Parts: sequence; structure tokens; C-alpha cells
Amino acid sequence: MTNPRKVSIFGATGSIGQNTIDLIQRDREAYDVVALSGGRNIAQLAGDAIDLGAEVAVTAFDDCLPDLQAALEGTGIQAAAGQAALIEAADRPADWVMSAIVGAAGLAPGLKALEGGATLALANKESMVCAGPLVMATAKANGGSVLPVDSEHSAVFQALIGEDISAVERVIITASGGAFRDWPLEKLATATPEQAATHPNWDMGQRITIDSASMFNKALELIETKEFFDFSPSQIETLVHPESMIHALVGFNDGALMAHVGPPDMRHAIGFALHYPDRRMLPVERLDLAQIAQLTFRPADETRWPALRLAREVMETGGMAGAIFNAAKERALDAFIDKRIGFLDMAVVVERVLEQLSSTTGHIDAEFTLDNILDSDHLARTRADEIIAKL
Repeated sequence: MTNPRKVSIFGATGSIGQNTIDLIQRDREAYDVVALSGGRNIAQLAGDAIDLGAEVAVTAFDDCLPDLQAALEGTGIQAAAGQAALIEAADRPADWVMSAIVGAAGLAPGLKALEGGATLALANKESMVCAGPLVMATAKANGGSVLPVDSEHSAVFQALIGEDISAVERVIITASGGAFRDWPLEKLATATPEQAATHPNWDMGQRITIDSASMFNKALELIETKEFFDFSPSQIETLVHPESMIHALVGFNDGALMAHVGPPDMRHAIGFALHYPDRRMLPVERLDLAQIAQLTFRPADETRWPALRLAREVMETGGMAGAIFNAAKERALDAFIDKRIGFLDMAVVVERVLEQLSSTTGHIDAEFTLDNILDSDHLARTRADEIIAKL
């Protein structure tokens, strides 16, 4: 019998983390769980740590540490809190690490895992958006690897297996269209956070579901596609596909389109990354195409979803534009959730931050280091807050 693989899950209490745990629990003897991290859902974090026999459980919030310590008392599992504890947990030797912390906070733990030579299963798209060159260089320098867990990028990755990437003409990233895909354009200004947080196809967290409705999630994925696969912006397209059965298509120079088709279940992409390079049985629905009967597509309207236009500008600009875009988006999303700005104002905030910081000499083109990325992130958040206060 082979030795169990050492695995860590960062963002364990979110939907990606919970689906990862579901797969690991189905083949429990094959894995040795090192670290789990989560946010304020301490009961879930502690319960999973106990069930999986983790070495350490980390909450991102210092004020939650007493509750986590109490929940783990007598188990032998270490409890910790805060960013430094996340980095320490990511520094523990592991073969495979799930990076599913939402937002820029997931960047540093992912880089630390790669420095240890781990395989990083990347669900934290912000890492590639903010620091794609740094992430890939860190993996290469330390013998680590990065596998995509976003369903779209997993689909592209799978379609490219055995193919010559130079023969690729285009990549089509599909989008469900989110909660407001069928709303009249003039109604979007009145959309509430509660309405935006209801997804027609996927069961996800509040923030990512709202990002789906605004297409900021898809905008991040376009940038991630460029960074992950080194395609040019002109090769990357978006198509609204309400059924969410085709996750991406890759077009080749002979006119062929290779489509990845599967149910809207994140366990497929997670399982592919978990077992790669093997394919193993996964507990996901087997599609009945006759019952589905038809798959539909429509253009991705950049008037309805200006985030897509902004993503193209970010891809063309390069440098720190991705970090600035992501940070401004996160602050705009915070303000929308708090009902301080409207749904359409989110794109306004992001565009104004990009305009202001792109004219700051030397900032967009700063050297790609973690410190400079975090500095760009901080500056963009500050500018976004200033703009939000005036809206």
C-alpha cells in the first residue's frame, strides 16, 4: 500500500473546500490531512479538523481563536489564527494543497505552499489575476506545479492535454450570466445584494455569486486564462451559456472546437486536480443529453456587463493592473453588499481606480514582487474607498 498523500485545504469551510473534503472523505485512507483553514464558521472548521484528523486548524480572524481553541480542546489538533498562522500552516510539508481562500488573502499562503514544492490546486483566481507571473515562476523555481480548479480553466487544461498549444487559435470561456442575465438593462440599477446573491445554476458563497451576477467573476477568469496559459487577450472570448454544461471550448487552427461538457458540479474540477494525471470515478451526475435536449448560447454584452470590457483593458495593460483591478473590485463589492453603492456603481468604482492608478508613474510597471503586489492592492483599496465615499 502506498503512503497517504499529505494534503492541506485553505478555505475549507467554503463551497470549494467542502466539496474537496467530500471527495477526501470518500477515500479517507489515501490522505493525511495536514492543515485546514476557514473564516468565522468555527463549528464547521473544528468539526472537519476533528473528522479528518488534521494537524492544525487556522481561522483567518484573531477574535475567533478562543472559540476554535475551545472546540478543539483535548483533540491534539493545534488551533491558530491570523495571516501569520496561515503562512505557517502553508509552510508545513504537503504534497497537494487546495487554495480556495477568497480574494487576495489567498495569494501568500499559495506562494508559500509552492515554495515547498507542493502541487497547488488553484481555486483562488485572484492569485493569478494579481500575481500570475510570480505564481508560475515560484512553482517552476521550487519544483511545484499549479493545477486549475475553476471549472472553466480545468476545462481548458483538459482540452489541451496531448495538444500542441501553438495550434490554438482561440479559447472560449463560458458564463452562466448570473442572476440578472434575463433582466431588462434598465432594471439593473435597482438590483439588491439579496437578489444578486441567488444563482440560477450554482450553489456558491454570497460574494462569488454576486460577482457572477456582475460578471466580475468572469472578468477575473478571463485575466486568469491569459496568465495561466499565456494566451494573448485577442485569443480569449466569452460566451453566455445559461445551462452551464459546457465549461469552456478550445478552438484550433484546423477549425475544430474541443468542448468540455459536464454537470455544474465543482467536484469534477476538484477531483481532476486531486487525482491528476489519473482520471478516477467521481460522484457527479452523468448527463442525459437527450433529456437536456438543447444547449443555448448568447453574446456576452459588455454594455450589460462592463466588467468584461475592463478585464480586456487590464489584460492589455499588464503589470500591476490585475492587482489593482481585483482590489478595487473587492472594495466595490463590499460597498454594494453594505448597500452603500448600487449594483452598477461597482464597475464605475473599478474603472475610476484603474484610470487614476494607470497614470501614476512607475506603479503599473513596478517589479513583480509580493511586496509590490500587496502595495498595489493597498493603494487600490484606498482609492476605491475614496471614490465610494463620493458616490
